[in-house]
Amino acid sequence: MIKKTPIALALLLAIGTATLALTSSLAMAETPPAATAKQESVRAEMGKPFAEIQTLITNKDYPQALSKLEAIEAFEKKTPYELFAIARMRAVIASSMGDNEMLAKAFDSMINSDFITAADKIKYTEGMAGTFYNEKKYEQSKQWTMRALALNKDSVAMRDLLARTMYLQNDFAAAISELNKQLQEDALANRVPTHEKLHLLISCYLKLKDNVGYASVLERMVEYYPKKEYWGDLLYRLPNKPGFSDRLRLDWYRLMLTTDNMEEAAQYVEMTELALLAGLPTEAKKITDAGYAANMLGVGKDAAKHKQMRDKVNKQATDDAKTLDAGETAAKAAKNGIGMVNMGYNYVTLGQAEKGIELIEQGIAKGGLKAPEEAKLHLGMAYLQAGNRAKATEVMKSLKATDGSADLGKLWLFVRKE
Repeated sequence: MIKKTPIALALLLAIGTATLALTSSLAMAETPPAATAKQESVRAEMGKPFAEIQTLITNKDYPQALSKLEAIEAFEKKTPYELFAIARMRAVIASSMGDNEMLAKAFDSMINSDFITAADKIKYTEGMAGTFYNEKKYEQSKQWTMRALALNKDSVAMRDLLARTMYLQNDFAAAISELNKQLQEDALANRVPTHEKLHLLISCYLKLKDNVGYASVLERMVEYYPKKEYWGDLLYRLPNKPGFSDRLRLDWYRLMLTTDNMEEAAQYVEMTELALLAGLPTEAKKITDAGYAANMLGVGKDAAKHKQMRDKVNKQATDDAKTLDAGETAAKAAKNGIGMVNMGYNYVTLGQAEKGIELIEQGIAKGGLKAPEEAKLHLGMAYLQAGNRAKATEVMKSLKATDGSADLGKLWLFVRKE
């Protein structure tokens, strides 16, 4: 629901100025019209009926007050100010009776006059837009919202209201267009979009069954509001994206683990096996340890198998630590850079990110890689591990492949350490 403050303020202004107008009108009734620039007075014979109407309003006799106002409307050759004064008094009565249709007509007349400020015109117009929205009269709300934006195109409240109204009218395409315009403006102004705005946009894409659009908003959600659930929804979609390479499944699991979205023992087992196949026993050990810490490994009917796997991983990690120097020497002696890239990421898993970065960069420069974009992805991840986000961003944004490496690189930049 939109906040009711705008309309409340508008009504207070309407009531307050109506009372003031009555007093000033009576005082000016005998003043010749030429004495005022806009002739802001009513003729003398209207003074008494206006006073009676004010008394009836004070006594909450609104039907009688309305009847007397209609009698005033029968006066012939009313001046522009008299029409305005009648509309203003009608607004007071309509507000008191809770008749928003009447109030809208009164405000319409007042807004089209020359006797209220531009600021008040905006307040009245925004107030009616909010009132009709709260009454679920969405087409009328939309019309008043558009009027308000014509008076003040930069109103954040009205632009938000417009998108919500479009959504509630089932005009999802129009709501998407409006919301995306707002998001572009947020980006240009370096503003964080509101959670409500992104949530509404997600809902629009869901209504239209637009999975591509839905995923694009999920990316913004994890960037600005990185809840576990948003990460999970986004990550579980990624392997099903056309062109995603199974070669990157371990990298996908790395994001799943980092965002706390591993849900079952089988995932820890598969990730551990993939790490071993990649020649990364230290990382495999960390994965297995995480599975045990999450109480997903070492329990249930497969507890014995999990223990066997853990013993195997621990032994390989210990053996690997003893052969690091030899492995590095062999990698550097190779004709291509594959071994250096792999060895470099191994150092990253051991907590030696700077050394790992150096080897990965040398391996990329040496060339002969089967998957150069994957190597750059790992370089970016290594820079993140080293705390160099600027360099990581540079590397990740250079990824262009459609095999999933560019998608993973973009997502890694959304990961924030607590």
